[in-house]
Amino acid sequence: MPTNGLHQVLKIQFGLVNDTDRYLTAESFGFKVNASAPSLKRKQTWVLEPDPGQGSAVLLRSSHLGRYLSAEEDGRVACQAEQPGRDCRFLVLPQPDGRWALQSEPHGRFFGGTEDQLSCFATAISPAELWTVHLAIHPQAHLLSVSRRRYVHLCPREDEMAADGDKPWGVDALLTLIFRSRRYCLKSCDSRYLRSDGRLVWEPEPRACYTLEFKAGKLAFKDCDGRYLAPVGPAGTLKAGRNTRPGKDELFDLEESHPQVVLVAANHRYVSVRQGVNVSANQDDELDHETFLMQIDQETKKCTFYSSTGGYWTLVTHGGIQATATQVSANTMFEMEWRGRRVALKASNGRYVCMKKNGQLAAISDFVGPDEEFTLKLINRPILVLRSLDGFVCHRRGSNQLDTNRSVYDVFHLRFSDGAYQIRGRGGGFWYTGSHGSVCSDGERPEDFVFEFRERGRLAIRARSGKYLRGGASGLLRADADAPAGTALWEY
Repeated sequence: MPTNGLHQVLKIQFGLVNDTDRYLTAESFGFKVNASAPSLKRKQTWVLEPDPGQGSAVLLRSSHLGRYLSAEEDGRVACQAEQPGRDCRFLVLPQPDGRWALQSEPHGRFFGGTEDQLSCFATAISPAELWTVHLAIHPQAHLLSVSRRRYVHLCPREDEMAADGDKPWGVDALLTLIFRSRRYCLKSCDSRYLRSDGRLVWEPEPRACYTLEFKAGKLAFKDCDGRYLAPVGPAGTLKAGRNTRPGKDELFDLEESHPQVVLVAANHRYVSVRQGVNVSANQDDELDHETFLMQIDQETKKCTFYSSTGGYWTLVTHGGIQATATQVSANTMFEMEWRGRRVALKASNGRYVCMKKNGQLAAISDFVGPDEEFTLKLINRPILVLRSLDGFVCHRRGSNQLDTNRSVYDVFHLRFSDGAYQIRGRGGGFWYTGSHGSVCSDGERPEDFVFEFRERGRLAIRARSGKYLRGGASGLLRADADAPAGTALWEY
């Protein structure tokens, strides 16, 4: 399976939250650090790097400044070092409740404090020296076992999760990391949580909560008994093993989860590669051969479609479309035109893809009619987490409206509706647009929203009014944007 950007390990970025629920912040002015911010934004995002030496020390780099946190012998701290020196070396000491203590390796003192009174001079660990790790990446991803080189996915028949997939295909490979009470839960695509004994449960009970640990850029999940998740046995069942220290078997990569879609043509049949290399609309069932991984090029905004048989859609002689390309090129790129609940695809020859009478797809049309329109359905987001430029979408406390600038996120459920989606939130209420562009989340009847995949990893959401959903200055979700850009694009 060629990579071509299909399998991309996510860079682990995170925030550090102190005992007063404030985030460690690196300021541009004077390269000072403080713990004053109530939410996780750019200045509060950090990257953990291994020390170039052979020891267990790590380096903390501000992703905002590109500089390293340092602690001097007298306890003064800053984020000024462009190159890591001796004072930049810290030891991460995980605590039983999941929080971290950060100890200066050369000086032996602990880092902590409140507001702008941060120092690294404590000789013992108190609550002020404890930090909660809050991942800054989008929480929906694929999980790859480092030792087995296999992807974790839900096994409904066995009622478990297992690391036995050679590729992250289909909805079963989607995992959502849920942050609660300073720990993380692993949520399957059917909204169940993985317990440390390998069982799947409907509530995030204590044995389904894990402390995150980082080792050489990889992730480990430690349960409440101090044991680590690992694939076990021939089937690779994911459960806590016997080890109390993470080795290769206990390490995982998080990989970006690209959208996987099915397309339905004007004949109401699924586009498929089931009967060979020709891409044709000739199937009644929605299975692997009818599923395509869709990637959008960040520069051109054009997309590629990758099939389960291992080939990209590509334009061939006489306008035909085949799933045979092993590399991305101009002929594998398609321009998407959003037409309400339908989408039209324009190939590199400047013509639209249409369905011929025999069901085969070909880029031979100069205009868009019924045969050039397709219904595109996103299949690997049955549950959805949305993030704006300012933060995550979350229910506003004591209200039926939604915030768009939160550090924590709510998980919403999607239901497909003829080229659109119905969004259901907490308590089973549906999203709907109210007066003056407001968006509410307690509807008894669902409203259809159209998803337009505009950029890599980002979509626009169009309401029935024709306006796009955006994050407003007040932090509330509103349906009043005229164009799918800026604050009207959502990471999903």
